[in-house]
Parts: sequence; C-alpha cells; structure tokens
Amino acid sequence: MSKKTWIIGGVAVLALAGATIIGRSLNHANDSKESTGSNKVTTLKVAHTQNYVPYDFVDEKGESDGYEVAVLKAIDEKLPDYKFEYTGTSDDDLLIGLESGKYDIGTKGAWYTEERAKKFIIPKEPIGASIIGFTVRKEDADKYKNIDDFAKEKGKLVPISPQNAQWNVIKEYNDKHKDQQIELTAAESFKVADAYAWVLESRYDAFFDIKLSFEKAVTDKDGSYHQYADKLSWFAYKGIPTYPLIHKDKKNEKFAEAYSKAIKELEEDGTLAKLSEKYFGEDVFSYVDKEK
Repeated sequence: MSKKTWIIGGVAVLALAGATIIGRSLNHANDSKESTGSNKVTTLKVAHTQNYVPYDFVDEKGESDGYEVAVLKAIDEKLPDYKFEYTGTSDDDLLIGLESGKYDIGTKGAWYTEERAKKFIIPKEPIGASIIGFTVRKEDADKYKNIDDFAKEKGKLVPISPQNAQWNVIKEYNDKHKDQQIELTAAESFKVADAYAWVLESRYDAFFDIKLSFEKAVTDKDGSYHQYADKLSWFAYKGIPTYPLIHKDKKNEKFAEAYSKAIKELEEDGTLAKLSEKYFGEDVFSYVDKEK
C-alpha cells in the first residue's frame, strides 16, 4: 500500500469515527430533551413532618413515606421538568424553612387558613383530607349521632383557639344554621388529655377532634389515653381538605399550576383514592363537602 493510499484511508476512518461520536452525542441530547420536555430540570426541595403517620413520616429505613409524600412522588412522575428532593423535619423547621426559601414545598396535613394563604402559595387543588368529628361520652353516643343532634341538644363544646382552623369549621356551621348554634368558647391552650378528661367529667359534652388523633390516642391499645377507650366514642362530621404549602416566588407559582393539573389527573385516574385506601384504610375524599 502506498503512503498516499494509507493517508486517505486513515482520514476516512477518522471521519467515520467522528461522525459516529457526533451522532451518538446528538441522539443522547435528543433523548434527554424528550425525557424532560426541556433542557432544564428544576429541583424542588420538599419538607415533610417526620412522624405524622400516615400523612408524612420517615420509615425504619430512613426513607420519606406517607400518603402526602406518595402523592407528591406520583406528581413528580407526571412532571418531567421537575425533580423533588425530600427532607423529613420538625413542624417548626418546615414552616420557618418555607418562609425563608430553604424549602420549596411543605406537607404536614395542613388545612387552608387565611394566615397561611398570606405567607405561602396554596394550590387550588387539595392533596388529601383530614376527617374531623366529635369525641363524646359513650353513654351519649345515641344522643349525639351527628353535628345536628349536638347543636339541637345544645351540647357544650370544649373551647377552641380562634387561631385554630377548627374554630372556622364550627363558625361556618353556625353561619349556615342560624336556628341551631353551637356555642364557641375561645381557648388559649390546653392539653389533649385535659379535653378528654373534661368530657368524661361532664364539664363539656364533646371535644372537636380529628379522627386520626382519636384513633392513635384512644382506640389504639398503645395510645396515650387508651384507658378511656371504653368510656369515649367518636363520630365524623366532615373531611377538611389538606394542601401542600409552597414558598412564594415566581418559579413556584408556575409549579403550583403544574401541580394542580397533575393532581386532577391523579384524581380522575383513581390514584388518589388508591393511595388513600393504602395509607388510611378508606377514601378520605368521600368525607369532603363536594360543594366546595
């Protein structure tokens, strides 16, 4: 083989190899673009309470888990332009971190309040629901079967802090039922144990209580107040929607819109109901007032 032929052949091989490398690079870039929908993936830092079972918690392997975390993971799969990083933390750190921008999203079984809406972005669509009702004496279980019975019988309710979202739930009921009001008494603060004791002592007739709290504290054999299980009863009133709290900035305003679209799809395809059954043992959305 002549020197000239060798040089031409070498150039051809190099050209072919270069074209192959360039082609692979372009294909990889195209694949990446198709998988993300854009050239940039935005990472959002998610904070969640670390021991609020089954809403949000850290499991025995140190992994983020819970109903709200599972919903966010399903949303993450629907939004290729976003990637979520999860951190289990305290309630206080979650709220302070959201205000400062340390975290972008926070989940803690949070209800909507005007105060929270001033501090954070709250999406239009809820992530879940919290079932609230009344803890009463078992001897009064037939007397108070629902909130209307309690109002008609002029039952006396354990005081509620006006800053507590539960205050607004009772106020809303009173606004709709002018002829049968539930007396609202403002409270500074008290221990849950006091509330249960006050009901048992007949100082009050009911404690406005979250179903999950009653089950964990009273029904569960390892509950802190299980000794009252044969003396107390609970009945449901309604489901209160819960929302992720989002740090206020332009980037997250865009995310809130994407979140609302994605979660509507998860509602329509049955994913939310399935996850609710998995973590709560029932569809919590069935308790939510559909008029809202």
